[in-house]
Amino acid sequence: MKQKIVIAGGSGLVGSQVADVLVHSGFEVHLVSRRPSADVIPDMHEHIAPITDWSAIVASIMPAIAISCLGTTIRNAGSREAFRAVDHDLVLAFAEASRAAGTQHFITVSSVGAMPASGSFYLKTKADMEQGLRNIGFQRLDIMRPSLLTGGRRDEYRAGEALGILLSPLIDRLMIGPMRRFASTPSDQLAKAIAMLANEKKSGVFIHENDSIRARAS
Repeated sequence: MKQKIVIAGGSGLVGSQVADVLVHSGFEVHLVSRRPSADVIPDMHEHIAPITDWSAIVASIMPAIAISCLGTTIRNAGSREAFRAVDHDLVLAFAEASRAAGTQHFITVSSVGAMPASGSFYLKTKADMEQGLRNIGFQRLDIMRPSLLTGGRRDEYRAGEALGILLSPLIDRLMIGPMRRFASTPSDQLAKAIAMLANEKKSGVFIHENDSIRARAS
């Protein structure tokens, strides 16, 4: 019997790539989304529904593993409150629904630099989300902390992001030693690393930044 995995945010840059890798790795993959994905492939189960229905959908799936690739930006959300509603509240609601359905392993995409004392609202929100996940009590929790994501197909154009991606080959050369964690992160490497982590059984909370992501994606 195939192991069941549910992904929230599967229509986005990373989520769609993760789903593709997992399907081809022999998992039964379910996506819960507010909008259809452009890249649904055979053997992938997509559940399009309002957020209020996600808990019931997850309960019906009873996944062994849940993956959150949910995320937005303050600019796209329209306000800090709307951004937090997605990157904190929705992630935790999905996690709680997964745990209630019997899920023991949760994987989430956060951000390099996430810490409670950060002066950045974005990074502080990510840190608060991480702590909330710790409090839920999964047997295994993997927290991915990529830097600027490169590669893949994006649904929308962001000028600042596009410039960062354009300059990343040059800037990455300067990121040596401890600074490697801030070098850009290829989205396909992040997806492969998440897929590899789906096979891990060791209990605990694990933080994955660039070195760990690249090692697991190779």
